[in-house]
Amino acid sequence: VEERLNIQVSGAKDGILGSAVIKGQATEVIDVGHFLPMAFADWFIRKEMATEAQTQSVLLVDDSPFFRNMLAPVLKSAGYKVRTAASALEGLATLRSGHTFDIVVTDIEMPEMNGFEFAEAIRSDQNLHQLPVIAVSSLVSPAAIERGRQAGLYDYIAKFDRPGLIAALKEQIEERARAEANRRAA
Repeated sequence: VEERLNIQVSGAKDGILGSAVIKGQATEVIDVGHFLPMAFADWFIRKEMATEAQTQSVLLVDDSPFFRNMLAPVLKSAGYKVRTAASALEGLATLRSGHTFDIVVTDIEMPEMNGFEFAEAIRSDQNLHQLPVIAVSSLVSPAAIERGRQAGLYDYIAKFDRPGLIAALKEQIEERARAEANRRAA
């Protein structure tokens, strides 16, 4: 069935994104990203990822339960420890509460504080300013990418580009590992 998916009720169980009306029928929508690793343990794991990369922690910030429920299992399946936040303000509170993360993945379009403002708040915080922030957004345009650079985003990925997100995370981890090795050598 080809139809625009509008999840109207969030899922209460793992593996269920929620319910939507499809072709006039109430339908439960499953999270394929949740079930694939159960059948194929290495489905989302990139073979070339170093072991140390698979112990990195990610803060995933998105106001949409649909996208949090879609992306968190993908990141977990790729070997990352994931914590989610439902808003940029919740994300900042989590970061400032002493929890440490290696990378932040944030949506851009959020109420109260958008992803650009969130990245700027992280950059202006003396304790957090080095933390890499990667944006995921359904609006990917040259202007948005440039606005992201100005806000201090390390990368800007289309929301449904799961392989691109995993590749961007891998790149940031490798870059941080190189910087740490250079710092130790100096």
